[in-house]
Amino acid sequence: MTISREAPATRSLTRVPLYAGPLPSLDDEVTEWPGRIVESGGVRLHVREVEGPGPDGDTAVYVHGLGGSSTNWTDLAGLLSGRTRGLIVDLPGFGRSEPPSDYDYTMEAHADTVTRFLDGLGAGPVHLLGNSMGGAISMMVAAARPDLVRTLTLISPAVPDLRPNPWRASDPRLPLAFLPVVGARARRALASLTPRERAEQLIRLCFAHPEELRPRRIAAFEAEAEERGTMPWARAALGRSMVGLLKSWLVRRPNSLWAVAARITAPTLVVWGTEDRLVSVRKAPRTARLIEHGRLFILPRTGHVAQMERPESVARAVLGMLDAVDSGRW
Repeated sequence: MTISREAPATRSLTRVPLYAGPLPSLDDEVTEWPGRIVESGGVRLHVREVEGPGPDGDTAVYVHGLGGSSTNWTDLAGLLSGRTRGLIVDLPGFGRSEPPSDYDYTMEAHADTVTRFLDGLGAGPVHLLGNSMGGAISMMVAAARPDLVRTLTLISPAVPDLRPNPWRASDPRLPLAFLPVVGARARRALASLTPRERAEQLIRLCFAHPEELRPRRIAAFEAEAEERGTMPWARAALGRSMVGLLKSWLVRRPNSLWAVAARITAPTLVVWGTEDRLVSVRKAPRTARLIEHGRLFILPRTGHVAQMERPESVARAVLGMLDAVDSGRW
């Protein structure tokens, strides 16, 4: 399902073109792409790599959200592999990327990391895709360095959404863990959760219909939660990145995320699920409208991670954008 985005009177309403050709099949045996530590632009990140159609093909770079990792893009990167080579990064402190000792987890630090990584690739402008916090980070990168971004795909980007209960963590005790006095009790309670319980919390929060999730995905979530529990920096990375994201919501113009959106010039696809519990779909039209070449794609019965819950639909929208951009129709 596509909907026309709201647009100023000087621009006509447009629809998102959907790719109608065949897509690679989703292999139920593939739970993640192989990864390795990559140094680019002076930063070291764990990166999962997806082979593309050939050495001269386009490159897509994927940026996960808060509490996520590179495995969040397994299906979509595979579906796009007939068109693009994929580089799926783990941000510092997430997945398998060990953070520098002085890393501060602000949105500016995350955006600088991604910018330096892209700059060091020497691959020319890339197709940049971001989800949630990764979407907001990708917005900052695209606005500051348009030379690095050929197209931009934002899946439920974490734009300011100051509804009641802004601490939208997978567990409401997480913010308390970083407070004095009560923090110790909250940390003990969080530490007592099993990997499966942590995975179930995250799934309930991010997916509109968890019962439709493939068993291999549930198993991957659980395995990742268990691995994360062995990394001494993981909880601090999550909590401090959450604080950094919330602080970015309070920034006023000219540096607010809304002002950042207005500075983006790359062709941009904005994807949102109607049942997103984390960032309301009501923010979707404004986000797409502020971006000069933005178009909006709304998915029903979908939560915060459309690339995982509806990967084929998102893939058709992304490929449709790429075809339209190549032919000058975006």
